[in-house]
Amino acid sequence: MKFKTLERIGNKLRLLDQTKLPHQVEYIDLDNYRDIIEAIKRLQVRGAPAIGIAAAYGMAIAVEQSKDQSQDYIHKVADQFKAARPTAVNLAWAVDRVMTKVRLTGDDSLKQTLSVMWREAKAIHDEDRLMCEKIGKYGAELIKDGDTVLTHCNAGALATGGIGTALGVIYTCHDQGKQIKVVADETRPLLQGARLTSWELQQEGIDVTLICDNMAGMLMRQRKIDHVIVGADRIARNGDVANKIGTYTLAVLAKEHHIPFYVAAPYSTFDNEIESGNRIPIEERSPLEVTEGFGTRTAPEGVKVYSPAFDVTPHELVAYYITDRGLKPGRQEI
Repeated sequence: MKFKTLERIGNKLRLLDQTKLPHQVEYIDLDNYRDIIEAIKRLQVRGAPAIGIAAAYGMAIAVEQSKDQSQDYIHKVADQFKAARPTAVNLAWAVDRVMTKVRLTGDDSLKQTLSVMWREAKAIHDEDRLMCEKIGKYGAELIKDGDTVLTHCNAGALATGGIGTALGVIYTCHDQGKQIKVVADETRPLLQGARLTSWELQQEGIDVTLICDNMAGMLMRQRKIDHVIVGADRIARNGDVANKIGTYTLAVLAKEHHIPFYVAAPYSTFDNEIESGNRIPIEERSPLEVTEGFGTRTAPEGVKVYSPAFDVTPHELVAYYITDRGLKPGRQEI
């Protein structure tokens, strides 16, 4: 990739500030764990795998910063990271992995504790990079030369530690020489598809066309879409999928038009502790993201706003789960 979403620089975490894209490519260096939590909340770093990686590094930075390696302190920091964004399971998964390693170190020295924490954060980062490559490889089996793929939100390199999940499939097809086209939903209200997916695909020379969210059904009816591929923030035990708001609508449209609907995600996104999508916590965002998301008011003062960041797509609408462990058939009937 021509950019890095996040990386460790000494005892700091360097992030590509995604709130500035596509107009400005700006990196920020953070050496305070509270600033990393705020960066996650403000969507300066976003995407389920990426925020998990950021939190893992942030845990190490918290101990490095305070020199406090007590279990009470580390648990407090862990809880703060987990609360930053409640829907994406990768965040809690990564934090818990670091916590498990810390517990196993017992009462070792601060130096030893930090070494373990930094090492585990790097392992999570490296593993995600490999998982993205595998997802891309397996997903490419479903895409033919000349196909057009519709995607929603951003599930690419900007959202992960590697080439991405949904977009990882696109990149792999491109590397294989397949002539494919991508249609990107703008993804309201924060326009992750317009600002991030379109920008990211352009960086890699991928043929991408941006559409308004409410145009997808028309294109499907015109037989201009061959596949729909999205990422995921959490997948329940029964296969229900929490992803960016608007995903459920696309899945229903795909079923109506007999277009396969795929969900691309690493194993860390599967939450076997939650039986179904009904139990997935759905984050609600500030009303200002709807009424004046980019500084210009587009709604009357005082209007009531409902702004969930995610919706849940029932498992029966999924044709395949594209994972780092292979293709897992869903229940969508094409």
